[in-house]
Amino acid sequence: MKTIFTLIFFSLIFCSISFSQTYSDINYGSGTSVEVQTGADVCANDIFINGTWSGGGTICTGALPVSLSSFTRTTDKRSVTLMWVTEWELNNSGFDVERANVTLSGVEGWQKIAFIPGHGTSNVSNGYMFKDEKLKAGTYRYRLKQIDYNGNYEYFSLESDVIVNPPGKFDMSQNYPNPSNPKCKINFEMPVNGKVNIKAYDIIGREVITLVDETREADYYTIEFDGSNLASGVYFYRILAEGEGQKFTKTMKMVLVK
Repeated sequence: MKTIFTLIFFSLIFCSISFSQTYSDINYGSGTSVEVQTGADVCANDIFINGTWSGGGTICTGALPVSLSSFTRTTDKRSVTLMWVTEWELNNSGFDVERANVTLSGVEGWQKIAFIPGHGTSNVSNGYMFKDEKLKAGTYRYRLKQIDYNGNYEYFSLESDVIVNPPGKFDMSQNYPNPSNPKCKINFEMPVNGKVNIKAYDIIGREVITLVDETREADYYTIEFDGSNLASGVYFYRILAEGEGQKFTKTMKMVLVK
């Protein structure tokens, strides 16, 4: 029986690689014991197993749309880069990238955050990448929803959760873009809960706007500077932050062009 299964398995893989969308039924007789090894997939229009099957592989019905050889990630502060590689693709429209929060209560709030187009039908390896940026500190879970042109889909989950840790120190970034016209963004980091104040000043030191003046939790933040009501020129912005016995101050220069 194991020899018969091996022949059927390689026959199915060959059909997949040659991109035939015609699949026959598979009927394993009474008492059959089928082992599908990890990383292997057995697909047909319908599969009838009158016995048992084991192993870490997948038994599915219908044409297998892609063969995914890897799905990995890297983390840089508050950014997560997802990378995946397909060995081949069949009628592949693309991938929805989905993310969920992991809390003490479990996995919550799966949401689509991007769509990455596929390569349709391809018999060569293809690499994909997506960068999820400006995340809050927390634990996240990612998965891919692979969709074919007929609307069929299959999920591929990242093997482990992704943890975005709070910053290790206070910091404030250069505004971007710089020069601004007339709006720009400013990033700042709070390693502990505490009070934070960010103000902007003109070239002679007069306060022109308060951007933040409140208590914030330890996390990464992005705020907006809007110079619509200010004249073009050079300005300075300064952060004053403190919490849990730590204090931080930093002043940076920006250029406003209108």
